[in-house]
Amino acid sequence: MDIAENAALVVVDVQKGFEELDFWGARNNPGADDNIAALIDVWQGTGRPVVFVRHDSVKPGSPLRPGYEGNAFKEYVEERRGKGAGAELFLTKTVNSAFLGTPDLGAWLIAEGVSQIVVAGIQTNMCAETTARMGGNLGYDVLFAYDATYTFDLEGPFGWRRSAEEIAQASAVSLHGGGFARVVTTEEIVGAAGR
Repeated sequence: MDIAENAALVVVDVQKGFEELDFWGARNNPGADDNIAALIDVWQGTGRPVVFVRHDSVKPGSPLRPGYEGNAFKEYVEERRGKGAGAELFLTKTVNSAFLGTPDLGAWLIAEGVSQIVVAGIQTNMCAETTARMGGNLGYDVLFAYDATYTFDLEGPFGWRRSAEEIAQASAVSLHGGGFARVVTTEEIVGAAGR
């Protein structure tokens, strides 16, 4: 696997509000935060661009709503912001895709000459997946850092309920099998980016 010298790491919604399990329910992949931190460290250490995305929920009771402490980035992300040698972008959004945030992610990537992105963050099947899908649709070479994401149990139509792990795997299969992104591990990405 080749990681471009200017590949952008897109860190999606790694916010304190996702720690409120009474609101979200059971989650999967307890190692995700360590993997997200490792990716940020490698990207910043190699001077590659990093995009920090924050979800500003418009739902009044959401732990991610502006003005509420859960809207803030998790500490390990906040303490890394502004520390890299490469370009950095901070954007906010109110929908699932980072490509529909402010400022415009696509315009920034074009200006930086970026054609490859690595997506990590929360939730696997929501904002991380939607950002990866849109990136693929827009022609970017998208790597999805599967174990640097996590999600929660969810109920859908017809009383169907799926565990966080089942949902995460379904996202990975759809992204990879559908050709939107290459689903890979943090270890694979770090190994390729550190060369």
